[in-house]
Amino acid sequence: MLPKITQVSGTAVFVPGNDIDTDRIIPARFMKCVTFDGLGQYLFFDVRHTPDGRPVQPPHSIDDPRFKGATLLLSGANFGCGSSREHAPQAIHKAGFRAIIAENFAEIFFGNSTTLGIPCVNATRDDIARLAAAIAQNPSLQVTLDLDKMEARFGSDKIPVTQRESARDALRNGHWDAIGDLLEAAPAAAALARKLGYIA
Repeated sequence: MLPKITQVSGTAVFVPGNDIDTDRIIPARFMKCVTFDGLGQYLFFDVRHTPDGRPVQPPHSIDDPRFKGATLLLSGANFGCGSSREHAPQAIHKAGFRAIIAENFAEIFFGNSTTLGIPCVNATRDDIARLAAAIAQNPSLQVTLDLDKMEARFGSDKIPVTQRESARDALRNGHWDAIGDLLEAAPAAAALARKLGYIA
């Protein structure tokens, strides 16, 4: 069985902006890979670098040494819009992020992220601003996203979050990857097939 994902804890980084699309998350020219390994280095590449490939100054928030090792990503509205490329959540996952808190998400991005075991939860703009201010003041602040209580806790504060119940149920019960479920059920399917007279 896949792991049951009920909490994600760690430090967080705020990537501000609305309508951050999948091409900004992972530019198309980096999608020539055979596997998804290594995609993390290209996450937000074009906004992290100048046209000649040098890191922008001041550094993009995920390159800021203060937020090195962050596992929770915080952003704005309509996160993951644009094309349906699954490379976008793959790049986020390969870069070490294990949960995303935003105002809302594009439908296909949300589904692709859930299938990777990345909880995508919604929070209000004001609550995101409050959490962003807290991590800006203290980059080492531990944030815990709790899918049982549907809240994100940080320091002595917390904010409520929401998530589609079907995704929450799949994550909490270890059924977030449909292919994984099929593989796990393969012995049962084979046993049933042997009982059916019309299957050789």
